[in-house]
Amino acid sequence: MAPHFLRDSMQLLAPTMCCARRAMTVTLSLALFGMQAVWAGIPIQHWTQPSGARVYLVQSPAIPMVDIQIDLDAGARRDPADKPGLASLMAASTANGVRASGADPAMDDHQLSAAWADLGASFVGSASADRMSFALRSLTYPDLLDNAVVLAARQLGEPSFPQAPWLRDRPKMIASLKEANTRPATLAGRAFNQAVYGSHPYGQEPSEASLLRTNVEDMRALHATVLRACAAQVSIVGALNRTQADALVAKLLGRVPHGGCTALPAVPEVAALQAASEVRIPFASAQAHVLLGQPGFKRNDPDFFALTVGNHIVGGGGFTARLTEEVREKRGLTYSVYSYFAPGLHAGAFTVGLQTRPDQAEQALALVREVVARFVQEGPSEHELQAAKNNLIGGFALRIDSNKKLLDNVVNIAWNGLPLDYLDTWTQQIERLTVADIRAAMARILQPSRMATVVLGASVSAP
Repeated sequence: MAPHFLRDSMQLLAPTMCCARRAMTVTLSLALFGMQAVWAGIPIQHWTQPSGARVYLVQSPAIPMVDIQIDLDAGARRDPADKPGLASLMAASTANGVRASGADPAMDDHQLSAAWADLGASFVGSASADRMSFALRSLTYPDLLDNAVVLAARQLGEPSFPQAPWLRDRPKMIASLKEANTRPATLAGRAFNQAVYGSHPYGQEPSEASLLRTNVEDMRALHATVLRACAAQVSIVGALNRTQADALVAKLLGRVPHGGCTALPAVPEVAALQAASEVRIPFASAQAHVLLGQPGFKRNDPDFFALTVGNHIVGGGGFTARLTEEVREKRGLTYSVYSYFAPGLHAGAFTVGLQTRPDQAEQALALVREVVARFVQEGPSEHELQAAKNNLIGGFALRIDSNKKLLDNVVNIAWNGLPLDYLDTWTQQIERLTVADIRAAMARILQPSRMATVVLGASVSAP
């Protein structure tokens, strides 16, 4: 997974975003009216275009705006082993210019940025561990949306990948990487990823050497390989009906090849840890950084809801979590302790993390191990489970209170092949869980005796 420095550096390649007068009016309207009303149902329309592109649409006519995301199976998990970060670099570098095509002149990065600013719209490319994404946001006034779609189609299908911006920005990325390598959290996180993922692509991170090996020819080659309409998943939330959305997607993908899709090679699964491991990193720091975890589960796991609720109780629920109660409230060993699962197309990590005084690191680590092991063995209490249900169900509306959040949920449904009524049944899925469900799911996934531990900034004796 790309580290923070690379994600931050991608902003150097993204177009400057500002809003036209009508965009500002819409933003002010959103601030005044606040959250969208909680819908009784969120109907998701789905169809496949003749090109093979899969489209998912939620009509949201309250405001004249649309959010669109195009996703492709071309994330960091498919980066070359010697060039990690290539997918992120390629996607973001589409903003560096487009080539001339027919009557359309070439545009450099400054011209692209100015064009998006004039439209009060944005189009940004990025890549996560599992997918490459391109996000378009625009008002739906015809004069603005039509021009935004044409510009996005050019940037998507006809990027020029000029050398000068890459040679300009690469030293900045390397400098960011060097600066990140002075941060204890970066060093601890990198060691943890290596301990959990081993040689799996989820554990790959860019380095100065890999950035120096990467060039614009690599970006062009990747673009030519992955940009196919037949491989695209397009999710839309906004003030468009199905006919309008279908025409928009056809135009948006009109400048990328429509054929040539073949089955991609399988990516190996994340290997389970066979034994506990510990990495101790000396570092002159006022706080010791402690990370504990293992490979977790894939997003399509049938126990997804039970595992989500279980983690909420262990360490994901803030001040209501058991780790917070035991490590912070009762003993004052840390200001914050947390846990989370990161499921994807492969088993993302289960992570417990905290910072504490170096002289308290051993005590805090031992307590975290004890709390996790006891929870895996015994599961939650009825009181803990009901509190977690109340918290999660009560906060459900905040998961869909904007176009962007709703789009993220639609993308999640589409990408992971979830039922189209997933959001409508979400609260019922949480409500039906029992203590036995949570205990069985957590015990199946978590292996406290085989977890990886990283401690940076303290000398901690092995237990």
